[in-house]
Amino acid sequence: MQRESRSRRMEAVRAHPVRELLECPAPVGQVLNGSVECLQFRAGEVVFHQAESCRGLYLLASGRFQRSSAWDQEPEVVASARAGELLELSAVLGDGRHGYTLTAQTAGSALLLPIEAVNQAFESYSPLRMHLMEELAREVSRAYYECCSRRLLQLRRSSRAA
Repeated sequence: MQRESRSRRMEAVRAHPVRELLECPAPVGQVLNGSVECLQFRAGEVVFHQAESCRGLYLLASGRFQRSSAWDQEPEVVASARAGELLELSAVLGDGRHGYTLTAQTAGSALLLPIEAVNQAFESYSPLRMHLMEELAREVSRAYYECCSRRLLQLRRSSRAA
């Protein structure tokens, strides 16, 4: 029963396909398609740094990447990122600054939708902003669930060890 309930919650917040998130009228789609940049990264190369101005939305096409964040101390690994993920929704929809540093763990590539084209698409087709805001909410929910699951697992391990 509990496993079934957890499964339903996760299904509700699962990531939606990028084609669905960026679905918009043809003229808006042409603006986005025409502005896409293909970026290549070597293993160890930093894609962007925390607190820098965001250049746009990144769709990871290949490779493995690592998110890390530094607040008052050394950088701490926050999460990994893989091909197929759409990154930087919060920066594009928020204050325009990266909330973490993204580094390529392996050679990889990404498609960049420049912020200017994304903003132009928002002006021409406002539901696009809403689709991306909904996906950001799902992303936050997934991260919260993952964090709670890890914490619960740590508690179980420590109680067994005691």
